[in-house]
Amino acid sequence: MRELYQKLRAEAWIQSWLDEEELYPGQDWNLEIEKAVEAADVILVCLSKGSTTKEGYVQREIRIALDYADYKPEGTLYIIPVRLEECDPPRRLRMWQYADYFEGQRERGLQRLLVSLKRRADGLDLEFREPAKIQEKLVEEQKPVIDITKTEKAAAPPDKITLSSGMELLRVSAGKFLMGSQPDNRQAFDDEKPQHAVDIPYDYWMARFPVTNELYSAYVQSKGMKHPVDGWEKKKDHPVTSIKWTDAMDYCNWSNILLKAELPLGLILRLPSEAEWEKAARGTDGREYPWGNEFDKNKCNTSEGGKRNTTPVGFYSPQGNSPYGCADMAGNVWEWAHSLRKDYPYNVSDGREDEEGSGARCAARSVSDVDSFGSIIGFRVVASPAQRLS
Repeated sequence: MRELYQKLRAEAWIQSWLDEEELYPGQDWNLEIEKAVEAADVILVCLSKGSTTKEGYVQREIRIALDYADYKPEGTLYIIPVRLEECDPPRRLRMWQYADYFEGQRERGLQRLLVSLKRRADGLDLEFREPAKIQEKLVEEQKPVIDITKTEKAAAPPDKITLSSGMELLRVSAGKFLMGSQPDNRQAFDDEKPQHAVDIPYDYWMARFPVTNELYSAYVQSKGMKHPVDGWEKKKDHPVTSIKWTDAMDYCNWSNILLKAELPLGLILRLPSEAEWEKAARGTDGREYPWGNEFDKNKCNTSEGGKRNTTPVGFYSPQGNSPYGCADMAGNVWEWAHSLRKDYPYNVSDGREDEEGSGARCAARSVSDVDSFGSIIGFRVVASPAQRLS
């Protein structure tokens, strides 16, 4: 049901309402549900073997929807039963043709639902925008849910997570890595020293690419904002730039609401900490660049290569990839991290990950105000355990 909610929510012309997402602490449960039913143009009644025999709120909500249906003109497409598994609809719902949203057949079920919702919108003379094309990268069969907070009992964690937005996230395994630069490194600044071992005691999944103009466009459209990059349509696969830290944080929050059901249990999308970013960029051996210790202008977009502009994400992949497969972690754009600027050694508990506080080499650092932005500043996201920065 949550998966269906997220897919409908992703359609620009549909405004979905699900109680666990829309009800906030202190609100009257009964009142808000009745208001939502009254305001709805269509009610999807999701049915399973458990829900059809369950007493309490489930049956009460169905009754509320049926009562409102009695006031609709005959033949109005208002209630659509949706079977999530093989089950018999309750007697009062049998007059309506149901949709099946079964595992392994969900794409077909979604398309049939969209046709019905389009007909309902047409019947109400609502302004209609063609639904976004269903991404080809959607997983056709639901994968087993993995609870990353219980690794001793869970199945092996996936090496890659692919979200319905098309974003790919690659696993960085738990353990120690060398952070910062050695004292005799002539290229390094003082704020990169001393080099020290940092233990990240959990697996996390770093985005393979920075967030692109096209991915960011869905966010700004949902917010009624202007895209920060003029003419971005001609550079859809370039990293989005001119991004404030606060904008990047808000994008992550928006993405969590939209894609929460697609993430393994215990993970959230956010900006990576400085340590998470650097480990994903250089691996565990303290190398200077994602690919090794020798600079190569043919493996990254820096001034030496003469591009003088951003390049499509992955343009230098796989030759410029990090040990974990992440691309563009040297050159192209600077990327925001979650962390506040503090001296090394890195310590996750010293306040640098407090959200309320105000170079090409993997160890290179820079600092900017959260409201600063520029044509070379972008970001990428990480899927990481929710509690790890608290």
